[in-house]
Amino acid sequence: MIAFLDDKLWFPPVTEALDDGLLAIGGDLTTDRLLLAYHNGIFPWFNEDEPPMWWSPDPRFVLFPDELKVSKSMKQVLRGNKFEFRVNTAFEQVITNCRHAVREGQDGTWIGDEVVAAYTALHKAGYAHSAEAWMNGELVGGLYGIWLGKAFFGESMFAKASNASKFAFIKWIDVLTQHQVALIDCQVYTEHLESLGARMIPRADFIDMVQQLAK
Repeated sequence: MIAFLDDKLWFPPVTEALDDGLLAIGGDLTTDRLLLAYHNGIFPWFNEDEPPMWWSPDPRFVLFPDELKVSKSMKQVLRGNKFEFRVNTAFEQVITNCRHAVREGQDGTWIGDEVVAAYTALHKAGYAHSAEAWMNGELVGGLYGIWLGKAFFGESMFAKASNASKFAFIKWIDVLTQHQVALIDCQVYTEHLESLGARMIPRADFIDMVQQLAK
């Protein structure tokens, strides 16, 4: 049964989620609620004309940094000078580009004004980060997500140039690895991230790891 949230700061156990992962509806996108969600393996995903919807799918799509796959062609891109990698220099530009990115099978975007404001607040509080690919002084790719302890929760990515998002993602994995981050949450399956080494694991295993790492 789906829980309906109000102003009280809480979430039901993730084991109560429906088969598609939907756990709760309602509440808000305050920094405190979002952090509580991520610490419990829950993320928001909803359209602009809907109330917040909270998800915890089983299985969970994740990437372990030591399982990252980098193709020969991407290794050439990484060695070249086509892109410049930056971190947290244009967070609002990154989330705005993710908002407007055209995605196969999707008519619109879940990144509405409320989401942009909420994650920008998380960025200013030091929790949300952007990894960016620049080319000739222009932002051409990147991603953003939440970094808690030794876990990173990816939210969205975009590319305006071929391989730009992959470049930013791979370089970001290098940064996370240097800080001993051991788990990257990719939420739900995409072929793009599977090609980089992401895979499904049971939700129970994911939650156990989050509780150990996201401190």
